[in-house]
Amino acid sequence: MLIKTLPVGQLETNCYIVTNEETLRCVVIDPGDESNTILDYLEDNHLTCEAIFLTHGHFDHTGACETVAEETGAIVYMNEADDAKNIKSMHYLFTLPENGKYYRDGDTVTAAGMNFEIIATPGHTPGGVTIRSGEALFTGDTLFRGSCGRTDLDGGDPSALFDSLAKLCALDGDYEVYPGHMDSSSLTREKNFNFYCRKAMQNK
Repeated sequence: MLIKTLPVGQLETNCYIVTNEETLRCVVIDPGDESNTILDYLEDNHLTCEAIFLTHGHFDHTGACETVAEETGAIVYMNEADDAKNIKSMHYLFTLPENGKYYRDGDTVTAAGMNFEIIATPGHTPGGVTIRSGEALFTGDTLFRGSCGRTDLDGGDPSALFDSLAKLCALDGDYEVYPGHMDSSSLTREKNFNFYCRKAMQNK
């Protein structure tokens, strides 16, 4: 599994291209902006995008989703709670297309020959999820390197966010953490040095 990080848009949202190197099939996680950048990477590397996964519904994570889906024919997946038709806010602008699919906590989606487990991690948004594949956690705006997502926007819930951080910290083993913004990390590092993770674990 090859993971490519493409920071896109004014907020430098991390869009991830997760590729099955044996088949050159891939999934795109959080195509937030700059559809041309994403599509050029796919074309330059001869990749076939089979699915698009959204960690949550904020506009900076979904802005290029419609274009990338139309150009590639990929199926879009998201949590229904963050669909713009269910939460009225300027921060949620994306509605799942007719051929898209909603996923829930505990679902496993197989795409591009890889398995992706969905872990519900609300708090930053009602429908926020973390996507686990192999030794990688794509945490969206739930968990950052040394920090966590804000909860003061529409749909934010501080209590739910701390529960979600505790849920991630309770996972067995170590994982590479690929957040929605800024640098990657590891779950062990965050459990040891992230103030918010330590507070979440103490509250459990």
